[in-house]
Amino acid sequence: MIYLVEDDNSIRELVAYTLQSAGFQAEGFEKPSAFWHAMESQMPDLVLLDLMLPEEDGISILKKLRSDPKTKKMPIILLTAKSSEYDKVMGLENGADDYVAKPFSMMELLARVKALLRRVERDDDDSIIVGNLSVNKVRHEVKVNGEAVTLTLKEFDLLCLLVENKGKVLTRDQLLNSVWGYEFDGENRTVDVHIRTLRQKLGSCGEYIETVRGVGYKVGGKV
Repeated sequence: MIYLVEDDNSIRELVAYTLQSAGFQAEGFEKPSAFWHAMESQMPDLVLLDLMLPEEDGISILKKLRSDPKTKKMPIILLTAKSSEYDKVMGLENGADDYVAKPFSMMELLARVKALLRRVERDDDDSIIVGNLSVNKVRHEVKVNGEAVTLTLKEFDLLCLLVENKGKVLTRDQLLNSVWGYEFDGENRTVDVHIRTLRQKLGSCGEYIETVRGVGYKVGGKV
């Protein structure tokens, strides 16, 4: 999935169409608020980010993405009408991976996108493999038997915590603290509900998540 934050309707629609025609999933957002809302449910593989936006400028969005551990390695290309050296340097110094100055050709943009994704794939050393389950932390990608599985952010964080601690029992208290940031009060069923939906989404790999009665959960050490 590629997210495009661009307030110009014609550019946004043309870029999204070009990406989709090239086989990518793409979604465009006119306003940063819509982009942030989408980020809560699905992480993209790459972000195309305009600098001049309503509500919040592109550099501000870029800084936020780079300051969050979940998105600090996310591939980001700036799209901007500004062509001065200062603006390019500002974008790169604040964490942009590349930039394309308007007006740009769709073929050039597509080539930049493909090149950056190839580079990220080569540099990616954060995959966790457990049996037939693959968890890619950089790209926020989960695969079961080679097929991609879509998880919410909390489900993804919960799964990462479990596979990173393979063979170790994690209490509900530990899971709530790490994933949700609050203490277990003895009545909260948040973890149990998320474990249940996580198992369902993982299909045949759902059985990797074991229940340790009266304690919590773990990913089996013999997987």
